[in-house]
Amino acid sequence: MGCPRLHEIPAPPAGRDGWPWAVETLPKLKPTDHPWPKITVVTPSYNQASFLEETLRSVLLQGYPNLEYIVMDGGSTDGSVEIIERYRPWLAHVHIGPDGGQAAAIAAGFNQASGDILAWLNSDDRYQPGALLRAGRFMARNSALVFINSDVNHILADGALRHRYYVAAPSQMVAANLGRHMLVQQGCFWRREAYERVGGVDPSLRFCMDRDLFIRLMGSGSVGRMPGPPTADFREHEAAKSSTILDVAARESGMLIERYGHPLLRRAPGLLRRYWRVYRWPSRTRRWLHQRFGFELA
Repeated sequence: MGCPRLHEIPAPPAGRDGWPWAVETLPKLKPTDHPWPKITVVTPSYNQASFLEETLRSVLLQGYPNLEYIVMDGGSTDGSVEIIERYRPWLAHVHIGPDGGQAAAIAAGFNQASGDILAWLNSDDRYQPGALLRAGRFMARNSALVFINSDVNHILADGALRHRYYVAAPSQMVAANLGRHMLVQQGCFWRREAYERVGGVDPSLRFCMDRDLFIRLMGSGSVGRMPGPPTADFREHEAAKSSTILDVAARESGMLIERYGHPLLRRAPGLLRRYWRVYRWPSRTRRWLHQRFGFELA
C-alpha cells in the first residue's frame, strides 16, 4: 500500500508542529520511477508511549508509494496500545501481546514481511523526511547491493540534535573483529532475500541483535553506504535500552567477536586499532568538510 496523506491520519496532539506532526513528504514521482520496490518497516513497541506516535507518523508520512508497515507491541500498559489502535487502518499487520522480548518481536514481524527491502525502527526513534524514497531509489539503482547503511542523527529526548553519525561504509571485518561496526541500525536497509538466506534476527540476543544480523548480511553479498543527509534519528533518553543494559551489551559484543572474529586478528589488537583509524578516515573527512564548509561529500 502507499503512504497516507497528512489529512487522512489522526490529528497531532495540541502544540505539536513540524515533522512528523504537521509536515509530510510529498515526492515528485516520475513515470520512470516505477515500480518502486516494496519496503517493509517493523517497529517493536513496549511502553514507550511518549515517543511512539512520533515514530508511527515518521514512517506513515514518508510518501513512499509501496510501504508495508508492521507494528509488534509486547503488551504495553502505558497507552501505547491505544496509540497503535488509532493508526491501525494504515498498518499492514499489528500484534499486541507477549512476544518474548525485542529481538523475538522483530523476528516475528519480519516473518510477516512481504517487502523486497527490510528495515526496523524502534518505537522511540524516527525517520527523516524522504528516507524511504531515498533508500528505495538507491537500492533499485544498485541491484547488486544486499545491505546499505547511511548517516543518522543522535537526538535527545526532546528531539534536540546532539550530533550526527557520519558513518563509514559497511565492513564485516570491523564489525566482527573490533565490535565497532559504524552501522547505526536506524539508518540500515537490506534485501529480504539476503535476510532469509542468513537466518534472520537471533531472538536470543537482548542488545546486539542488530550487529549480529548485520555481520551475517555483510558476508552474504555486496554492501554500500548511501550518500546524503541522515535518514533517521536515534533518540537518547533515560529509559532507552542503550542506557540501561550496558553490561548485557558488553557481554554480547564480546560473544559476537568470539563467534565471528578471526582468531589471528584477535591476537593483534594493535594492528586492528591502526586499521580502525584508517577505516574511519573517509567518514571523519566528510564530517570535517560538512561542519567547516557545509559541504556534503558523497
